[in-house]
Amino acid sequence: MGKETEQMRQWMGTFGEEYTQRNAFTFEEFEEFSKKRFGLTRTEMNKRFLKDISRSVKILEAGANIGNQLQCLQKMGFQNLYGIELQAPAVEISKQRTSGINLIQGSAFDIPFKDNYFDLVFTSGVLIHISPKDIRQAMLEIYRCARTYIWGFEYWAPQYTEINYRGHEGLLWKTDYAKLYLEYFPDLKPVREEKFKYTGEENVDSMFLLKKGS
Repeated sequence: MGKETEQMRQWMGTFGEEYTQRNAFTFEEFEEFSKKRFGLTRTEMNKRFLKDISRSVKILEAGANIGNQLQCLQKMGFQNLYGIELQAPAVEISKQRTSGINLIQGSAFDIPFKDNYFDLVFTSGVLIHISPKDIRQAMLEIYRCARTYIWGFEYWAPQYTEINYRGHEGLLWKTDYAKLYLEYFPDLKPVREEKFKYTGEENVDSMFLLKKGS
């Protein structure tokens, strides 16, 4: 998997396995979790961004965990779905829970696919766990593999802010990830961005869709 960081070692170990067990939702539970947090199901949020995209496009999720987001897209009618995930146990769980989704162990720092192999590459709550000193390399791999679209759903803040995560430092950051992509890759153009505020909290997540220029 190429590059290995301290964050990767944490996620591939017991800490990451505990995360997977905490978040081993059924699809219905996944939708309910989103509805409780944002007032919208994940499907409702996704439709705002993907409604005009052909259901036959090839999609990769970097950091898919057990495949909840991919399963959501599958239920929306998308047919060609792939995922990479650091944790071997999460990959095994995904294979037991899903059908017709190609999910393998892999890293966002070394995506095992050719340039422009996917029409759309996305992350959901993954960039937030990559150190600011390493984020450009992960974004470069995502950009490399995406033919047309980059889609993201990440914690948002106007500038980099580190958050203590379950008693650990160096595992969680929030920032304006869409802005970072646009700074790193000038040919990217914003298609849509929407901020989703947590119900009863001040935290905000950002969903964004970017498109490569011709």
